[in-house]
Amino acid sequence: MTSRLADYIRAGRALDVGERLEAAHQLLLSVEQDTDTDQADIDAAWSKVVNRRVAEILDHTADLVDGRAAHARVRAEIAALRKCSAAGSQL
Repeated sequence: MTSRLADYIRAGRALDVGERLEAAHQLLLSVEQDTDTDQADIDAAWSKVVNRRVAEILDHTADLVDGRAAHARVRAEIAALRKCSAAGSQL
């Protein structure tokens, strides 16, 4: 990470939540607008991914995860990150 980017991120963290969300949204839009990829190419790539994943499920080679278990795991990871973040800001 460059020092310029680190400064930018540090400044971004000083914004309130709404401002950070708007900044993130605008940055994402700028990246999406900068892509030279045609929508048809994107759709074709996703079609390949979907077809591959369906084939893995039908072939029983996919590692399927229970939805409730996956959500519980994600919630636990987010809670742990929030706890670490809160502890870091108190140091």
